[in-house]
Amino acid sequence: MNHSIYSADRMTHLKIVVVALFAGVLVAGFGISARNTDDGYTQTAKVMKAGKPVVVTSSTNSMVR
Repeated sequence: MNHSIYSADRMTHLKIVVVALFAGVLVAGFGISARNTDDGYTQTAKVMKAGKPVVVTSSTNSMVR
């Protein structure tokens, strides 16, 4: 068993590269599958047009200024 990466043989280096590539593919696959795709690739702008003034209060009494 090699305790140092500098004294490791070629097979140990190959195992490390294969494990790293597998982990990278796994993380990329999880990231792609966890993506939110409710509306596809299109983006729509939500436009709000100005209307009549609205007063928001927490009481039922009306106030005239």
